[in-house]
Amino acid sequence: MSILSYVVKLENLQELRRLCHWGPVIALSVIGVCSSVAILDSVIWFWPLDTTGGSINFIMLINWTVLILYNYFNAMFVGPGYIPLGWKPENVQDSPYLQFCRVCQGFKSPRSHHCRKCNRCVMKMDHHCPWINNCCGHLNHAYFTSFLLLAPLGCVHAAFIFIMTMYTQLSDRISFGWSSVKIDMSAVKWSPQAIIPFSVPAFAATLFGLGLALGTTIAVGMLFVIQMKVIFRNKTSIEAWIEEKAKDRIQYYQTGEEFIFPYDLGSRWENFRQVFTWSGTPEGDGIEWPVHERCHQHTLTIEQLKQKADKRVRSVQYRVIEDYSGACCPLGKGVQTLIRTPCTEEPRIPLSRGETVFATRGTKWWMYGDKVLDEDQAKAGGRMRGWFPRRCVEKCLYDAASSSATGSGKKDD
Repeated sequence: MSILSYVVKLENLQELRRLCHWGPVIALSVIGVCSSVAILDSVIWFWPLDTTGGSINFIMLINWTVLILYNYFNAMFVGPGYIPLGWKPENVQDSPYLQFCRVCQGFKSPRSHHCRKCNRCVMKMDHHCPWINNCCGHLNHAYFTSFLLLAPLGCVHAAFIFIMTMYTQLSDRISFGWSSVKIDMSAVKWSPQAIIPFSVPAFAATLFGLGLALGTTIAVGMLFVIQMKVIFRNKTSIEAWIEEKAKDRIQYYQTGEEFIFPYDLGSRWENFRQVFTWSGTPEGDGIEWPVHERCHQHTLTIEQLKQKADKRVRSVQYRVIEDYSGACCPLGKGVQTLIRTPCTEEPRIPLSRGETVFATRGTKWWMYGDKVLDEDQAKAGGRMRGWFPRRCVEKCLYDAASSSATGSGKKDD
């Protein structure tokens, strides 16, 4: 009874809403189609259950499906782990070395970042994954990476079943001409072992499953390789980008600093153990981390503060000269603006004529930056940051990026 009451808790039911998103819908549909078609093809046509090999093959297919779904749902529902709202370091003297999140009304602990989608500060945030509709972070990094490994392996097995099914069922119905290959699907071959004939719908379903399996193997396999590269260095995707910007900053200003990534423990095995454990739960509390002997807990956060300050100095002030609704693909802003819209989930910000924006990066047709908010919005902790069409703004004749009047509008979370 206690287990049932735990399952039907309100917060658990609310977590199920994560499934109502295009990412999980597509991911679970691909898993369901590949698994179902592979099992049907194997049992009915290629490798029936009345043989030892067929039974072993069937058990392997079921195991792949169970393991993939186990790690997928753990990655989704266990979650990355969140920094408590209003969190402060135990030692007040450490506060100047940390960033403050105005949304969560607390400090960001080392390795944490605020996710706009989850609306929380995430422990050791790697990225927000639309396929699990959740962030990949401290608590679910191992589950997510295991899913990235098991999904291609299961798809390789399914692809083998699809290929062998089509080969065994069509080998006597393929005729080779001088310039073409013809498959005769009209004369359905009945086999003593086959319950259902391998007809045109079965061939189409098998071919469709083969395409899904091969596509998933390539796409998810590449993501697995990328994840393992950062895990062996005990980094996240965000931290790899921070490290690259640190080297660029040092080279640009010729400061002579030596930046050492603090969380690389010097051994691939030790770095690997920071994510994967026998229990499935990573070591540590998500706040304090083992660091390199020449670094300390705030080595990376201090570098982040330097990069934020540098970005504020190098940002450029623009004045809005044309209204923009915030549409992802605006129809009235020119053909190039429409077709060159940034391929990212980062937000677009609506603009009104006369407003001020500080741009930090951009392309030929789009720009990214912070809109200067009024005093009430700034006090409420609001922030509007995102992409907007370049044609909607013009550069101011002076750069007030460093002025105190606008400094509050550009303050980072």
